[in-house]
Amino acid sequence: MHRATWAEISLNHIRENMLKIRQSLPKKVKLMAVVKANGYGHGDREAAAMAEQAGADSLAVAYLDEGIRLRENGTTLPILILTPILPKHAKLAIEHDLMLTVTSAHWFKEMRAHKPSFHGKKLKVHVKVDTGLGRIGLQTKDEWEALVPWLKAADIVVDGFYTHFATASKADTAFLELQVNRFAGMMEWTKASKLWIRHYHCAGSAAALRFPQLAMDMVRIGAAMYGFYPKKLVTSVKLEPALSLHSKLMQVKQLCKGEYLGYDNAYQAEEAEWIGTVPIGYADGWSQAMQHTEVLVGGQRAKVVGKICMDQLMIRLPHEYAEGTLVTLIGRQGGEEITFSELAAHIGSVAQEISTSLSPRVARIYKGIEEARTQWDKRIMQSKFNKAAMTYPLPFR
Repeated sequence: MHRATWAEISLNHIRENMLKIRQSLPKKVKLMAVVKANGYGHGDREAAAMAEQAGADSLAVAYLDEGIRLRENGTTLPILILTPILPKHAKLAIEHDLMLTVTSAHWFKEMRAHKPSFHGKKLKVHVKVDTGLGRIGLQTKDEWEALVPWLKAADIVVDGFYTHFATASKADTAFLELQVNRFAGMMEWTKASKLWIRHYHCAGSAAALRFPQLAMDMVRIGAAMYGFYPKKLVTSVKLEPALSLHSKLMQVKQLCKGEYLGYDNAYQAEEAEWIGTVPIGYADGWSQAMQHTEVLVGGQRAKVVGKICMDQLMIRLPHEYAEGTLVTLIGRQGGEEITFSELAAHIGSVAQEISTSLSPRVARIYKGIEEARTQWDKRIMQSKFNKAAMTYPLPFR
């Protein structure tokens, strides 16, 4: 690491969050860990390994490239691609043993037009239905009935049938209940078609934690895995954020009353003030929307002043600090804490937008690797499988 800005990722927190979630669910429910967008900014391989240690049954990513990357780096759990891929790339999914999301008969028709050779393997798919989010998925019984003949092909396995909720993090559950009822009706379509489907799933993180009765055969845990969940609405578990973000003061100077600071003279000192420059900016994912937020220095809050630059930002210090003093942008110092939820409220978004926005320029430092190795060794010793064939997930070799 050649710069004084880094994110610390607690592997223990990711694993423990997943274990707590697992314990809060009915015993036979399967756990799908969502590690898309580079594990919500935490590292996809590392998050996948922690999910596996916690007993996850499968993984999910957004795009084909993300699934291939995990396979090429040694991940062996089943992986679902949540976004429909181009039909011409179905052969790649087969080659890397990836499950696909499908939403229409048209996709199958185009896929077959490319005449992919599966070499005796079967293509595993999950059918996505739209019950109210309005994003992707089939909506009508006619669409389903057009899809069924394609799903009954000998080289197709329907591994899942699922939907996604729009308001699971909201206190008002009226629209959630509407979606649940719509999904129940769509499930009746599948039974009438006499098509065998391995898993039905509808609950993401918030729904799984708030309403375990919606767990069905499987739940998809993404945000909660990393400690992001609606705390006020969930009393069953207490999860910990896995990521904290730090930097150091690179320069400290005193402004005189009336002096300007930053681009466009966006800030003017009202009195003599100590200003610290911190080497993180919008090219690191700390956007100008973070203007007027606070950071921690010496256990005290310090406001971001002036416009955030591409590579640096400036903060108003309570008094003079030495250059090199630790600055915490997310996390704890002493009795103070800057939380993801505080920052998300400031920008009118969600915690995962902040974690996924952190660019590759921000080094990820993983804490708890030795414990992760110990836990993996313990799992190998307890396994009923061939121990000689089991290897560490990549981060722990």
